[in-house]
Amino acid sequence: EVQLVESGGGLVQPEGSLRLSCVGSKFNFGDYDLSWLRQAPGKGPEWISSILSSGENTWYSDSVRGRFTISRDNDKNTLYLQMNNLKPEDTGLYYCATDVNGLGYGGRGTQVTVAS
Repeated sequence: EVQLVESGGGLVQPEGSLRLSCVGSKFNFGDYDLSWLRQAPGKGPEWISSILSSGENTWYSDSVRGRFTISRDNDKNTLYLQMNNLKPEDTGLYYCATDVNGLGYGGRGTQVTVAS
């Protein structure tokens, strides 16, 4: 079964930076588009960024464009999210996701808390 494991979250002050990672296994990582989503306390999931399987194209939500950068290393089966200029409203559980053969998969997530 597809596995996605996120890491890199933590507590950071406003305007700080974090780099999240997501390692995929048990599927052909390089063949699939990947996304990052987040869920703030008391709210539903929010899509924030996606990247094509090749890494050539990326997309961002308005809330993170210009501050976050999605990337991937298919040789390492790893997806990244570089987050700069973090704001308190970026607080939430961040998780990566993909769709393999019509089925959606997501990791358990990594918590990001932005507070002074």
